[in-house]
Amino acid sequence: MNMLFFGPNGSGKGTQGAIIKERQRIPHIETGVIFRENISKGTELGKMAKSSIDRGELVSDEITIPMVLNRLKEDDCINGWLLDGFPRNLNQAVRLNKTLSHESIDINVLIEIILDREIAKKRIMGRRLCVNDNNHPNNINIEAIRPDGDKCRICGGELKKRDDDQDEAAIDQRHDIYYNTKNGTIAAVKYYKNLSETNGVPVIVELDGRNSVEEVTKELIEKLGNVI
Repeated sequence: MNMLFFGPNGSGKGTQGAIIKERQRIPHIETGVIFRENISKGTELGKMAKSSIDRGELVSDEITIPMVLNRLKEDDCINGWLLDGFPRNLNQAVRLNKTLSHESIDINVLIEIILDREIAKKRIMGRRLCVNDNNHPNNINIEAIRPDGDKCRICGGELKKRDDDQDEAAIDQRHDIYYNTKNGTIAAVKYYKNLSETNGVPVIVELDGRNSVEEVTKELIEKLGNVI
């Protein structure tokens, strides 16, 4: 089962992606990891990507899409994959779909965590990291996992903030791309939804990101169960 996974930063997409990976036994593929692996291995695409990065430029779609395609053809993807963080805009969605169609690779399911922009921002800025275990959920803006003062709600350890979680300008910049309905990530999601309405694929699975982690997981499992 081949899946695309969308959701704004702050929606808990990483947590749910890990659950899908475990339950479906498919790789959770992120474009950032693909870049790092190609650069570290010194592949031709990696060298081209590094050259762009060193010049302070965005890596072009002509480099990114072949990297993604190569990753989706690896042996661990034979039973499916979960592609997370790509495409990021409408143009990439169109080009990726064309490339995959040419390779006779189908996208079976699109999963979207839907969350209001302001709620997503508050969740990011409310995240706190436990010095003992970063996986302990603590967020001052989510009642269900609100810590006890400045101590971890799980183990009582000290809590710290991530600098990038408090950078409102950086958060807004990322969200500007995601929530752009004309040519951003939301536009890419709409492109696939239009394909679904026309062709019946990919199947669309929408999740209510306002709910707790457990509730989103329950909804995800139930809806995927109806698809798979």
